[in-house]
Amino acid sequence: MAIDISAEQRKEAIASIERYFRENMDEKIGNVAAGGLLGFFLEEIGPSIYNKAVSDVQDRLQERVAELDIEIQCIGSTTITSG
Repeated sequence: MAIDISAEQRKEAIASIERYFRENMDEKIGNVAAGGLLGFFLEEIGPSIYNKAVSDVQDRLQERVAELDIEIQCIGSTTITSG
């Protein structure tokens, strides 16, 4: 499953790859080759990064739900004991 990006995001990513090669490699990369490299990243590496991000968000949401549960229990017990 490749990651889909907009045409504008694709254009910016290709420009970024070209800039990276220009600044960090001994050779220049053309627009077509940069587009191919981007396609490879999106298809081969993108899903792993996406899945990790989703997992991190799920973990954080579970932590927050647990925190809210504790807060609600504290509020409930305070209301019951003071009522």
